[in-house]
Amino acid sequence: MLLEAVYHRPKLNWCYAYDGRTIHLRIRTKRNDVTAVSALAGDKYIWDQSKAYVPMNKLASDELFDYWECEIVPEYRRLKYGFLLESGQEKFWMTEYDFLKQPPANPDRLFEYPFINPVDVFQTPSWVKDAVFYQIFPERFANGDPSNDPKGTLPWGGTPERDNFFGGDIQGVIDHIDHLSKLGVNAIYFTPLFTATTNHKYDTEDYLQIDPQFGDIDTLKRLVNICHERGIRVLLDAVFNHSGRTFAPFVDLQKNGENSRYKDWFYIREFPIAVKDGVPTYDTFAFEPLMPKLNTDHPEVKEYLLKAAAYWIEEADIDGWRLDVANEVDHEFWREFRRVVKKLKPDAYILGEIWHESSPWLMGDQFDAVMNYPFTNAVLDFFVDGIGDAKDFANAIGKQFSRYPRQANEVAFNLLDSHDTARLLTKCDGNKDKMKLAALFQFTYTGTPCIYYGDEIGMTGGHDPDCRKCMEWDEEKQDLELFAFYQDLIAVRLKYRALRTGKLTFLSAEADSTSLVYTREDENNLFVIMMNNSELPAEIEVPVKESRWENIHTGETAVLKSNKLAAQLPAYGCVMFRAAKS
Repeated sequence: MLLEAVYHRPKLNWCYAYDGRTIHLRIRTKRNDVTAVSALAGDKYIWDQSKAYVPMNKLASDELFDYWECEIVPEYRRLKYGFLLESGQEKFWMTEYDFLKQPPANPDRLFEYPFINPVDVFQTPSWVKDAVFYQIFPERFANGDPSNDPKGTLPWGGTPERDNFFGGDIQGVIDHIDHLSKLGVNAIYFTPLFTATTNHKYDTEDYLQIDPQFGDIDTLKRLVNICHERGIRVLLDAVFNHSGRTFAPFVDLQKNGENSRYKDWFYIREFPIAVKDGVPTYDTFAFEPLMPKLNTDHPEVKEYLLKAAAYWIEEADIDGWRLDVANEVDHEFWREFRRVVKKLKPDAYILGEIWHESSPWLMGDQFDAVMNYPFTNAVLDFFVDGIGDAKDFANAIGKQFSRYPRQANEVAFNLLDSHDTARLLTKCDGNKDKMKLAALFQFTYTGTPCIYYGDEIGMTGGHDPDCRKCMEWDEEKQDLELFAFYQDLIAVRLKYRALRTGKLTFLSAEADSTSLVYTREDENNLFVIMMNNSELPAEIEVPVKESRWENIHTGETAVLKSNKLAAQLPAYGCVMFRAAKS
């Protein structure tokens, strides 16, 4: 047994309270090195009467490690614990201090979860587990009110450029809300709606005003009310890392320089502010001189931004915030942000834009979730770009899943494209079957899936600005078969909880293979999903215990012999079977 590979700490994703009564324990071992793991757990004050061995299940694996997990409900909300590791006849007991060849004589040197204090429990909004998001880039979704078009607005459907406008607005979303209801989505994520000079609005001028080209606060209120009546939640985008060049305090700084009362709202390295060899003398987003970075530790800046965070919840009843460039803002600001937002609306969804491993932000005191780009990369590598085999994909998914506590995974924001990337169909070189495989995994994985506007009707587009085309509203130019595919996918996901929060197990994910088989299951249903990620047909067969299976694509029932489930799949084909548990 390779003890050097064994890892646990009583913190983060390794030991945490899932709710007010339940503790989850996890431990890491070398892959395929340990045959069984148990947690030795009990109450430190009545150790001899309460101690027990709790079997741990393999939660996930990656290329190097296995991750084991168990769930314990301690009677008195506190826990002393260690681990028993077994490999054949070899046994080791792991304490906080040592590996022992005999059971620990007392609990003194075991790990400890001192007490489940309710205020410390990381609580995420339950509705997000059941959400299917639809991302809207407002300037390009629909022009519902030509009277507010900015100067120079072009006819709808023209070629998108970084600096042109087509007149999309909030009224346009209201006019086409039936499209979203028909599709079946129940949450919308809007890129910024606040006053700014660009078409993307990530250069905020006024955090308390809707950009006039989109409408006004009354228009937004009307949209939110309509959405709520239809069971659709609304998420707005905020840029608290930086402002725009027309933000009043920055305008004052440009005018008055070192004498500006707002100079400490920003990070100035040298006066007068300027751009030297392409690098501003003040901190910015990237090196963009028109997007000066805000000093979120400054009391006045903090007060202003937190006022904005509260204002749109109080006034427009929005359901949460997506936070741009979230990892470049200080942690203490986000802790205060969470307190303000959750006090006003406890089930508001706080989503950070972070493209990497995000544990420091997912400890229960800052975000509920992040945009799950490690998931995005894994799916695109395997299904779209053909990078790696089925084993590599399963390893990448296992690694991602093991990083965060379950409540964070359950509300992770799982996207395959956005306004920041090329469109999914374009990445697939127009191959709809490849696109469908990627989407099927997205919609049968833990977390909330998001559709980028227009993907459901076959819109294409390369990287920015091409991915920001005007939405196609001519039905003759829409891919209605693809729309029906997404409708069915959403309906199936929302019908069966096992596809949203059930356990995931890879049944077949082999090296040098493009075939993938995995299960999703809860106490009511077991799903087996088979995928052929190849340009050639393939026959896939896996052993199963249940005897009656429903093909949820066709509704037909299969009675199996020899306890095997088999399917002949075409190129880039898939099938999903369901067995109801008795």
